[in-house]
Amino acid sequence: MGRALRHLRDRPDHRRAAQRQARAPRSAGRQPRRAAARRDPVPARGHAAPGSAAGRVAGSAARSPGTVAAVTSGLGAAVDRVIRTLPLQLRNRLAATILEAVDDVQARRALARLADAPDAWLAADEHEWRDLLAQRARRASEALAARRPSAKRGLGAALEAAATLYEAGLHFEVHELLEPLWMAASGETREALQGVIQAAVGWQHLANDNIAGARSLLMEGAARLYGRRLGGRDFDAFARATAEAVTRLPAAKPPPFPELTTDASDREESV
Repeated sequence: MGRALRHLRDRPDHRRAAQRQARAPRSAGRQPRRAAARRDPVPARGHAAPGSAAGRVAGSAARSPGTVAAVTSGLGAAVDRVIRTLPLQLRNRLAATILEAVDDVQARRALARLADAPDAWLAADEHEWRDLLAQRARRASEALAARRPSAKRGLGAALEAAATLYEAGLHFEVHELLEPLWMAASGETREALQGVIQAAVGWQHLANDNIAGARSLLMEGAARLYGRRLGGRDFDAFARATAEAVTRLPAAKPPPFPELTTDASDREESV
């Protein structure tokens, strides 16, 4: 987890995607087909662009302060599990805190406090995001509370943490967690990691009302995962379930993350 956090903290903001557009990794040597995604204007700090999905979220939150339902409604059934992302700076700060909390007790306590008092993070013009911030922090806090902190590192440990975040509906954080491993990997491991990341980002797109982007990335991710095992997990059934879900968008939900079926600690794929 330490390497993932260093990567997250050191990466300059200009390399991040615009608000609501989580990046999918690029294959070495070629550029994958771009999703036919709707790109809303990036709002100024604390202000959502009129007519954008972010604007609809902000408007709902402003009309119904203190209600989680107002900030989680969206087009896709995935919103029952996947939570919308926040504006850029809040999104990145929260993701860094969540990744640190994977194996750090103090960071978990900070998440729990944030869930109860989100205003501590918000500027005067950002209070429209308090409900969404609190919900993402609470979802992460509750999911990680059941996970024993571990000093283990490597692909297996990262996939275990990714499974926890994925099942909690924190798919942007799955992307942030696995991207450093993808960047360092090669061969089939790199290809499979890219597929997992693309699938996670695809569901995040759906929660953000970007159906075209969701469809594109879910199909690309599934195509990379057919017949593959990674870190002792069988991703073939996951790939097939993901591809089948695409045929039912937006009325589809993410399939479960593959369970660990073998002890891969002594023959873990290199990254």
